[in-house]
Amino acid sequence: MEGATTLSVDKPVRIELEDVVVRFAGDSGDGVQITGGQFTLTTALAGNDLTTFPDFPAEIRAPAGTTFGVSAFQIHFGSREIRTAGDAPDVLVAFNPAALKVSIGDLDKGGLIIADIGAFTKRNLKKAGYDTNPIANDDLGDHRVIAIDITKATLEAVKEHGLSQKEAVRCKNMWTLGLVYWLYDRDRQPTIDWLNQKFKNRQDISRSNVAALNAGHAYGETMEISGERSAYTVSEADIPPGLYRTVTGIEALSWGLVAASQKTGLRMVYAGYPITPASAILHTLSQLKHFNVITFQAEDEIAAVCAALGGSYAGALGVTASSGPGIALKTEAIGLAVSVELPLIVLNVQRAGPSTGLPTKTEQSDLYQAVFGRNADSPLAVIAARSPGDCFNTAIEAARIATKYMTPVMLLADGYMANASEPWLIPDINSIEDMKVEFHSETQAFHPFQRNDDTLARSWAIPGTPGLEHRIGGIEKSYTSGDISYEPENHQIMTDIRKQKIDNIASDIPLQDIEMGEENGHMAVVGWGSTYGPINRSVQRARSNGKKVSHVHLRHIWPLPSNLKSLLNGFDKILVPEMNTGQLVTLIRSQYLIPAIGLNKISGQPFKVSEITSAIQKHLES
Repeated sequence: MEGATTLSVDKPVRIELEDVVVRFAGDSGDGVQITGGQFTLTTALAGNDLTTFPDFPAEIRAPAGTTFGVSAFQIHFGSREIRTAGDAPDVLVAFNPAALKVSIGDLDKGGLIIADIGAFTKRNLKKAGYDTNPIANDDLGDHRVIAIDITKATLEAVKEHGLSQKEAVRCKNMWTLGLVYWLYDRDRQPTIDWLNQKFKNRQDISRSNVAALNAGHAYGETMEISGERSAYTVSEADIPPGLYRTVTGIEALSWGLVAASQKTGLRMVYAGYPITPASAILHTLSQLKHFNVITFQAEDEIAAVCAALGGSYAGALGVTASSGPGIALKTEAIGLAVSVELPLIVLNVQRAGPSTGLPTKTEQSDLYQAVFGRNADSPLAVIAARSPGDCFNTAIEAARIATKYMTPVMLLADGYMANASEPWLIPDINSIEDMKVEFHSETQAFHPFQRNDDTLARSWAIPGTPGLEHRIGGIEKSYTSGDISYEPENHQIMTDIRKQKIDNIASDIPLQDIEMGEENGHMAVVGWGSTYGPINRSVQRARSNGKKVSHVHLRHIWPLPSNLKSLLNGFDKILVPEMNTGQLVTLIRSQYLIPAIGLNKISGQPFKVSEITSAIQKHLES
């Protein structure tokens, strides 16, 4: 038109944030975990540090729309070092009323809710325990709300691609993801590439999901231009240079075991039985058979551990895994491994109990079981990983101890770190020290319980080697000949030597160090396992406020580091946060007579930083 002027609309400036916590929540069929996984990938590629927390419902298929069927995925990302999955979400994406009901209490004050109002039907509201619609009644306090009929918007976005109604609705998680990508200035291309690869044989599905992703992003851009909503950006984190990838604890455990088998020169025999959350170790290792790995799914837990022990007897690195209930079933065979003195790695991915308990929730309540949970005097080494990435190095350490000292080693992880993910600096495999195993070869006067003078480990001879034929079993053996012996004096000697062998490991592990702070002060916060992140962040806060607080974190649980007693004696108070009723506290008190204070949480959820921060403040003031 003559005389018309073209106006340009400048996009509002994005608000810079240091860190953000986002939680996706919905029914198990809403694709929550896939949505969270793709957001994690894109965030990692953006250069942010991050930690995730996938939270699965305990029911295999809970009734749709119910609170106990809610699946959630929380990610904490930022431009600073991220140690935890975050105390409180800044953004809650609620795919249905049940997701809102479960998560609203965790949302940060003034936090943003993105709700699919298309799912807030009378029926779904009733299932979730709502008498009225909290969004329609503006009953969500000071929280900000973006209420969208995501289902309707998704159907509109994908209608030209010819999907059925049911298939089209499944694209709504991608529509939502597109909106959240806009909110935090994320790149859509990695997700588009993933969709095209995943559905390469169903291009109608891939095109529909891409269309939904783009439509959600466009919706955000429309809000931004209209000034209805603020958008944000999070800068790259300052992390050491190198090649990174996101890794879960299960993946890192599996890869660490493979690295350990390569470094020991042994074939790995992994035998397991399905149990949440340890099952995925078998799934991962079964895809790594080209690294000389044998995997075997046994008919039960007892068969699994016995098969792994049989692998060790034959000269392989025997490995098995389970969670607390399965470890209980494996106990007799683990005692057999102690008696016959063969290397065996037992992975315990702890979950909330007792019995079947809360299968998909996390806990740290198997420490007693690991250290003491066998009949008779049956000592073995116990170590614990602290984070998803640390599972890799801990698995290698388990193999080193097991093969050097001819003993079972129990490696403690938990459901949180098993499923959580974080950026992991891929190590140079050549920088990992070799742990080559040398089997016994001297045939003169051989018997299977000849020992190394330094480690007290017995000889490891491959059955069938000419001149080294032997038998071993659960009945006590003679210290001098290896034959069956019922002599009282011999049993005393063999019991003492098995104990001394494990005690000797204390001189072959690093001295306990301080993670943060000085070697003396008003308080040491002592932890083990996945409490590392929240403890570290809490101690950092306390120190920024001028408190003389230090963080001590144990990897070696049994035997304990040789300097731990003297280190702890340098502090006025010892606080031990644990996801149990106080098991490490018991160990510290019994071994050192130090009056450690327990901070216990048994809810199936990891510690919040605020919980530990409050406890530090309380006990410093008392």
